[in-house]
Amino acid sequence: MTEPPCTIKLLVCGGGNGAHTLTGLASSRAKVEVNVMSLFADEAERWKKTLGDDYFTVHFTEKDGSITQIKSKPNLITNDPAKAIPGCNLIIFTVPAFAHGGYFEALAPYIEENAVVVGMPSQPGFQFQCVDLLGERGKKCAIVSFESLPWACRIMTFAREVKVLGAKDTLSAAIIMRKCTPQFEILPTIQYLLGPEPNLTQANNYLAINLLADANVHPPIMYGTWKDWNQEAMAEKPLFYQGLDEFCADMLSKVSYELMDTAKAIEKECPSFDMSDVIHLHDWYKLNYKDSISDDSTLLSCMKSNKAYNGLVHPMKETADGKFVPDFKYRYLAEDMPFGFIVFRGIAELAGVKTPAMDETIYWCQKIMEKEFLVDGKLVGKDMKITRAPQRYHFKSIQDLVNLQ
Repeated sequence: MTEPPCTIKLLVCGGGNGAHTLTGLASSRAKVEVNVMSLFADEAERWKKTLGDDYFTVHFTEKDGSITQIKSKPNLITNDPAKAIPGCNLIIFTVPAFAHGGYFEALAPYIEENAVVVGMPSQPGFQFQCVDLLGERGKKCAIVSFESLPWACRIMTFAREVKVLGAKDTLSAAIIMRKCTPQFEILPTIQYLLGPEPNLTQANNYLAINLLADANVHPPIMYGTWKDWNQEAMAEKPLFYQGLDEFCADMLSKVSYELMDTAKAIEKECPSFDMSDVIHLHDWYKLNYKDSISDDSTLLSCMKSNKAYNGLVHPMKETADGKFVPDFKYRYLAEDMPFGFIVFRGIAELAGVKTPAMDETIYWCQKIMEKEFLVDGKLVGKDMKITRAPQRYHFKSIQDLVNLQ
């Protein structure tokens, strides 16, 4: 890794696990100044007061199991965009998708030309919302979309210590340059901030990132598991991934094929858009969890034998008598529908692809959520305004999406 040619003034948006980790790593690099902006309640003030004049510590777990301690200190921690944003040439979002809108609105009056705006992870529809909310000042900003966080990480002591349990081997990002002419190379600079792992690669295009198979898992499992629930509380929390049955696996597979069909339709209409990054969920598991899966013969066996999923249970709420009922307000529906499934469905609709499995899942999920997205096979429901589907932003064709470049 080589130092960037200019000083990187990084704005980290957020205050959770990812924000702690990115702040600690980036602040330790030469020629990097880090500002942190958290808009959540009093989080920024608590972080600032708790850290004080001390150093922040990242406990980084290396591949051999050893722990490296990285100590550093950010330049500024605030909830005031007027103090946090000016001069920042790299802005990285490390907050859940439902919070992105507030940060985009905070950025809009202050963001400068040639800034690079990064979603880490972006979640589907990030680019649509970015273009919409940043408006005129964002027209010369690049948009970078990562498929997931670079690490599994957990805060040990808020504002003081975070532990990186492990970094991914590789991580893909899509880049839309628009009219941006940054003073630095984007991926090499972000690689410099993160360190040698994960190895960052550039995806073929942003639409492929929006249709990646790993973003479609939670809603079909929630649907398949709870569609026939009799309202009775359970003595134990059921396993989520490893409790999968044939119906859930079949729904996951069907949705995955629908995403692949959508990718093929996009590529047929716009041959310059290579959509080969969009693969079946079964192949995605074999590629990304090859060392954790003991039986990769089927999608069902991949998920049930994946040791990375050991002990992970359904989101549940405890009843007064110590039993459990499903928590339908958890992010597996509350976030993964408006900022995932509905975006998939919107892109598929523009591509002219039929999506019966996706629709079946959406109809059940929106009923449970008491929301309305899909009506008579069209995304015209009253709650479309909370989604990031392209239809919300007035995209009317695949060519419109391609022209976002």
